[in-house]
Amino acid sequence: MINLSVVILTKNEEKNIRDCLESVAGWADEIVVVDDESTDKTVDIAREYTDKIITRKMDIEGRHRNFAYSQAKSVWVLSLDADERVTEGLRLEIKEAIAHHTNFNGFTMPRRNYIGDYWVRYGGWYPSPQLKLFRKDKFRYEEAAVHPRAFMDDPCGHLKSDLIHYSYKNIEDFLNKLNNQTTREARKWYEQGRPMHGYRFLWRAYDRFMRAYFGRKGYKDGFVGFAVAFFAGLYQFLSYMKYREIIATQKPSDEKA
Repeated sequence: MINLSVVILTKNEEKNIRDCLESVAGWADEIVVVDDESTDKTVDIAREYTDKIITRKMDIEGRHRNFAYSQAKSVWVLSLDADERVTEGLRLEIKEAIAHHTNFNGFTMPRRNYIGDYWVRYGGWYPSPQLKLFRKDKFRYEEAAVHPRAFMDDPCGHLKSDLIHYSYKNIEDFLNKLNNQTTREARKWYEQGRPMHGYRFLWRAYDRFMRAYFGRKGYKDGFVGFAVAFFAGLYQFLSYMKYREIIATQKPSDEKA
């Protein structure tokens, strides 16, 4: 057993959670599941692997993650989402890192992202190193609702074996998550009072596409690579359109106040 707490965040993940738990069962000292009020069989499945299951409604993603890590009893934390899997090579590297590289406060690991059964190798999707293994007293997330930044004191090490990430079940799932994320992004901009201009986001949409498709060689992934680059640009455009809609919706009530 490794002196390590694996912390997994869940929300209606009955189709994913078992494979995630199987990839860490039997070698980590503790598994902690923090569940966002699932209504499917997620919690029932998780109980087969751990008795440390905490129910907490997601409010702000960064805050939710920080709470989850605070529940770990071990100094070292491996943070996983239910659609991620630890490979055998990565397991061995994690064990070695914790045992012999304690001068580091954390480690990044390459993440292999999939859309359905397709491994997206280009467009900036791989190796896409993720800071997933860290000392909990040296790490925290920005308390932001979408794409929170991770902060950790140096030094940081780098593992070589892949973390598997089944990012999207299919293109429909990709679009559904894109819709959800751009809504939260627009809300964040509005709440932070950021000045936004349409011409800037037209440029950013174009720039994101060009960088993903040409700069990061997304074209090597064929049609999937084109879709990934297109959605990268669309993310900026949709976020801005939703931001404008929020402003238009809020304006009458603001004027009355």
